[in-house]
Amino acid sequence: MPTHGDRFRTLPSLRFSLLLLGVCAGCTAGAAQPGQPEVVWGRRGQSEGRLLKPRAMAIDRDDNLYIVDMTARIQVFTRDGEFLRGWRTPDFANGKPVGLEFDRKGNLLVADTHYFRVLTYTPLGERLTEQTIGGVAGQEPGQFGFVTDYVAEYGEHDRIQKFSPDRQFLFQWGSHGREPGHFMRPQDLALDEQDHLWVADACNHRVQVFDATGGAARLLQVWGEEGERPGQLRYPYDLLLDDQGHVYVAEFGNHRVQKFTRDGRSLGVWGCNGRGPGELDQPWALVMDSRRCIHVLYTYNHRVQRIKF
Repeated sequence: MPTHGDRFRTLPSLRFSLLLLGVCAGCTAGAAQPGQPEVVWGRRGQSEGRLLKPRAMAIDRDDNLYIVDMTARIQVFTRDGEFLRGWRTPDFANGKPVGLEFDRKGNLLVADTHYFRVLTYTPLGERLTEQTIGGVAGQEPGQFGFVTDYVAEYGEHDRIQKFSPDRQFLFQWGSHGREPGHFMRPQDLALDEQDHLWVADACNHRVQVFDATGGAARLLQVWGEEGERPGQLRYPYDLLLDDQGHVYVAEFGNHRVQKFTRDGRSLGVWGCNGRGPGELDQPWALVMDSRRCIHVLYTYNHRVQRIKF
């Protein structure tokens, strides 16, 4: 077994098949092809550089990966899995963070879920205490339920709040439910080129898109339904947008990554349940690096796979 600093090139055991439900093929020798795992790294453990049920991931401008796991550690790795540094959030007895994002200044935002707040760190791990948002449980503006991303909540509220760059509350929208504009665990948020907000509405098995650039949020799109077939979703926990009009969705419940057009048409799926290269066990997060490779973080295999599309 490789140690935490080891990486190994995978055999091309799985193809990204357009409109074909994630079929795991047998391994064959050769270099990784588009849609096949390029690098797999990570090992279960609590020592420096190992992972224990990792739950969120972000990537910086230098293609370094920031990963938080069930020990409340934020660890930083190169794109090939080499450990660089790490730190732990200040409180974690009540629960661990489930969301990481970078703001436009290059600081790391941490959804400190069970402490009802968003923490801010420099990339080197220095906490910017004055930039903390929240910290009080509740449904009033600026108060939070269980924070999943910057700033979405699940629990009693299932809503999204918008804040100014100086952390001042602006407005909120959404509530618990299945109707368009309502949420059931809005797990991840992403902004596109027009500053439209994309929401992985996890327990509704769908994606919702809003224009929240004004003084309120306007619903633009809703697509997705529960299922296993291409175009269907099961617990979408993360999504990312590329610069070519595609949406990639990590499906926690289907153990796969699915590629869509921006209007919700499936272009293909990758992955199936398992522990081998090209297989996933409850993927939680996706990031894309500067070389257009996608890094997939999957919780119960305690590791990361890199895919070149």
